[in-house]
Amino acid sequence: MTQTASVYAQALYDLGRDENLTGEILQELKTLKGVFAENEDYLRLLSTPNLQKDERCGILDETLRGKVQPYVLNFLKILTEKGYIRQFAECCDAYRELYNQEHGILPVKAVTAVPLTDAQQQKLCAKLKEMTGKTIEIENQVDPGCLGGVRLDYEGMRVEDTVQHRLDAVAALLKNTML
Repeated sequence: MTQTASVYAQALYDLGRDENLTGEILQELKTLKGVFAENEDYLRLLSTPNLQKDERCGILDETLRGKVQPYVLNFLKILTEKGYIRQFAECCDAYRELYNQEHGILPVKAVTAVPLTDAQQQKLCAKLKEMTGKTIEIENQVDPGCLGGVRLDYEGMRVEDTVQHRLDAVAALLKNTML
Protein backbone atom coordinates (compact mmCIF):
# COMPACT_ATOMS: atom_id res chain seq x y z
CA MET A 1 0.00 0.00 0.00
CA THR A 2 1.35 3.39 -0.93
CA GLN A 3 1.89 6.26 1.46
CA THR A 4 -0.46 8.34 -0.68
CA ALA A 5 -3.29 5.82 -0.32
CA SER A 6 -2.76 5.68 3.45
CA VAL A 7 -2.79 9.46 3.85
CA TYR A 8 -5.91 10.00 1.74
CA ALA A 9 -7.73 7.07 3.35
CA GLN A 10 -6.89 8.40 6.82
CA ALA A 11 -8.26 11.83 5.90
CA LEU A 12 -11.52 10.33 4.61
CA TYR A 13 -11.79 8.04 7.62
CA ASP A 14 -11.29 10.93 10.06
CA LEU A 15 -14.02 12.88 8.29
CA GLY A 16 -16.32 9.85 8.30
CA ARG A 17 -15.71 9.31 12.01
CA ASP A 18 -16.49 12.96 12.79
CA GLU A 19 -19.78 12.66 10.89
CA ASN A 20 -20.56 9.12 12.19
CA LEU A 21 -20.55 7.76 8.62
CA THR A 22 -17.61 5.35 8.58
CA GLY A 23 -19.75 2.27 7.91
CA GLU A 24 -21.80 3.90 5.18
CA ILE A 25 -18.68 5.27 3.49
CA LEU A 26 -17.03 1.84 3.70
CA GLN A 27 -19.99 0.22 1.91
CA GLU A 28 -19.94 2.84 -0.83
CA LEU A 29 -16.18 2.47 -1.29
CA LYS A 30 -16.54 -1.32 -1.59
CA THR A 31 -19.26 -0.91 -4.20
CA LEU A 32 -17.29 1.66 -6.19
CA LYS A 33 -14.14 -0.43 -6.03
CA GLY A 34 -16.03 -3.30 -7.64
CA VAL A 35 -17.62 -1.06 -10.26
CA PHE A 36 -14.27 0.51 -11.16
CA ALA A 37 -12.62 -2.92 -11.37
CA GLU A 38 -15.26 -3.98 -13.89
CA ASN A 39 -15.00 -0.69 -15.82
CA GLU A 40 -11.30 0.09 -16.07
CA ASP A 41 -11.98 2.49 -18.94
CA TYR A 42 -13.82 4.78 -16.51
CA LEU A 43 -10.72 5.17 -14.34
CA ARG A 44 -8.61 5.62 -17.45
CA LEU A 45 -10.95 8.43 -18.53
CA LEU A 46 -10.68 10.09 -15.12
CA SER A 47 -6.89 10.03 -15.30
CA THR A 48 -6.41 11.08 -18.93
CA PRO A 49 -4.42 14.28 -19.39
CA ASN A 50 -6.44 15.09 -22.55
CA LEU A 51 -9.30 16.32 -20.37
CA GLN A 52 -9.10 19.28 -18.03
CA LYS A 53 -9.44 18.56 -14.33
CA ASP A 54 -12.81 20.30 -14.14
CA GLU A 55 -14.10 18.17 -17.04
CA ARG A 56 -13.01 14.97 -15.27
CA CYS A 57 -14.66 16.14 -12.05
CA GLY A 58 -17.77 16.97 -14.09
CA ILE A 59 -17.88 13.37 -15.27
CA LEU A 60 -17.84 12.24 -11.64
CA ASP A 61 -20.66 14.68 -10.85
CA GLU A 62 -22.77 13.44 -13.74
CA THR A 63 -22.40 9.79 -12.87
CA LEU A 64 -22.33 9.80 -9.07
CA ARG A 65 -24.04 12.91 -7.66
CA GLY A 66 -26.98 11.82 -5.54
CA LYS A 67 -25.90 8.17 -5.69
CA VAL A 68 -23.06 8.30 -3.16
CA GLN A 69 -22.25 10.29 -0.05
CA PRO A 70 -21.05 13.82 -0.91
CA TYR A 71 -17.86 13.03 1.04
CA VAL A 72 -17.17 10.03 -1.19
CA LEU A 73 -17.84 12.07 -4.32
CA ASN A 74 -15.53 14.84 -3.12
CA PHE A 75 -12.91 12.24 -2.23
CA LEU A 76 -13.03 10.94 -5.80
CA LYS A 77 -12.76 14.47 -7.15
CA ILE A 78 -9.71 15.19 -5.01
CA LEU A 79 -8.03 11.98 -6.15
CA THR A 80 -8.84 12.91 -9.75
CA GLU A 81 -7.57 16.48 -9.40
CA LYS A 82 -4.33 15.36 -7.75
CA GLY A 83 -3.75 12.61 -10.31
CA TYR A 84 -4.17 9.77 -7.80
CA ILE A 85 -7.45 8.26 -9.02
CA ARG A 86 -5.64 5.11 -10.15
CA GLN A 87 -4.82 4.49 -6.48
CA PHE A 88 -8.50 4.41 -5.54
CA ALA A 89 -8.49 0.64 -4.86
CA GLU A 90 -5.52 1.03 -2.52
CA CYS A 91 -7.29 3.91 -0.77
CA CYS A 92 -10.30 1.63 -0.28
CA ASP A 93 -8.09 -1.09 1.21
CA ALA A 94 -6.43 1.41 3.56
CA TYR A 95 -9.82 2.77 4.63
CA ARG A 96 -11.02 -0.77 5.28
CA GLU A 97 -7.99 -1.47 7.48
CA LEU A 98 -8.70 1.65 9.53
CA TYR A 99 -12.34 0.63 9.90
CA ASN A 100 -11.40 -2.91 10.92
CA GLN A 101 -8.90 -1.66 13.51
CA GLU A 102 -11.37 0.69 15.12
CA HIS A 103 -14.19 -1.87 15.16
CA GLY A 104 -12.15 -4.92 16.21
CA ILE A 105 -12.75 -6.81 12.96
CA LEU A 106 -10.31 -9.46 11.77
CA PRO A 107 -10.60 -10.43 8.11
CA VAL A 108 -9.66 -14.08 7.58
CA LYS A 109 -9.22 -15.89 4.29
CA ALA A 110 -10.15 -19.55 4.64
CA VAL A 111 -8.92 -21.68 1.74
CA THR A 112 -10.69 -25.03 1.39
CA ALA A 113 -11.15 -27.71 -1.26
CA VAL A 114 -14.93 -27.22 -1.24
CA PRO A 115 -17.03 -24.27 -0.06
CA LEU A 116 -17.60 -24.06 3.69
CA THR A 117 -21.17 -24.53 4.85
CA ASP A 118 -22.79 -21.82 6.95
CA ALA A 119 -22.46 -24.05 10.03
CA GLN A 120 -18.75 -24.58 9.36
CA GLN A 121 -18.19 -20.86 8.89
CA GLN A 122 -20.01 -20.08 12.13
CA LYS A 123 -17.99 -22.67 14.04
CA LEU A 124 -14.74 -21.37 12.57
CA CYS A 125 -15.70 -17.78 13.39
CA ALA A 126 -16.55 -18.71 16.97
CA LYS A 127 -13.22 -20.51 17.44
CA LEU A 128 -11.20 -17.66 15.95
CA LYS A 129 -13.14 -15.08 17.98
CA GLU A 130 -12.33 -17.07 21.12
CA MET A 131 -8.63 -17.09 20.16
CA THR A 132 -8.32 -13.46 19.04
CA GLY A 133 -11.07 -11.60 20.86
CA LYS A 134 -12.07 -9.95 17.57
CA THR A 135 -15.10 -10.12 15.33
CA ILE A 136 -14.22 -12.45 12.48
CA GLU A 137 -15.03 -11.75 8.86
CA ILE A 138 -14.49 -14.91 6.77
CA GLU A 139 -13.76 -14.95 3.07
CA ASN A 140 -13.92 -18.52 1.79
CA GLN A 141 -11.71 -19.24 -1.22
CA VAL A 142 -12.06 -22.62 -2.90
CA ASP A 143 -8.85 -24.33 -4.07
CA PRO A 144 -9.26 -27.98 -5.05
CA GLY A 145 -5.47 -28.34 -4.78
CA CYS A 146 -5.58 -28.36 -1.00
CA LEU A 147 -7.47 -31.69 -1.19
CA GLY A 148 -9.15 -31.23 2.19
CA GLY A 149 -8.82 -29.36 5.47
CA VAL A 150 -8.40 -25.61 5.72
CA ARG A 151 -5.70 -22.96 5.38
CA LEU A 152 -6.25 -19.68 7.24
CA ASP A 153 -4.54 -16.42 6.34
CA TYR A 154 -4.90 -13.48 8.73
CA GLU A 155 -2.77 -10.69 10.21
CA GLY A 156 0.15 -11.75 8.03
CA MET A 157 0.08 -15.28 9.44
CA ARG A 158 -0.80 -18.58 7.84
CA VAL A 159 -2.25 -21.53 9.72
CA GLU A 160 -2.23 -24.58 7.50
CA ASP A 161 -4.13 -27.77 8.22
CA THR A 162 -4.76 -29.11 4.73
CA VAL A 163 -4.32 -32.64 3.46
CA GLN A 164 -1.81 -31.36 0.89
CA HIS A 165 0.26 -29.73 3.64
CA ARG A 166 0.26 -32.94 5.67
CA LEU A 167 1.28 -34.99 2.61
CA ASP A 168 4.11 -32.54 1.91
CA ALA A 169 5.29 -32.89 5.51
CA VAL A 170 5.27 -36.69 5.29
CA ALA A 171 7.16 -36.55 1.97
CA ALA A 172 9.78 -34.25 3.49
CA LEU A 173 10.14 -36.56 6.48
CA LEU A 174 10.58 -39.61 4.25
CA LYS A 175 13.06 -37.78 2.08
CA ASN A 176 15.22 -36.91 5.07
CA THR A 177 14.95 -40.33 6.71
CA MET A 178 18.02 -42.52 6.41
CA LEU A 179 17.47 -46.20 6.03
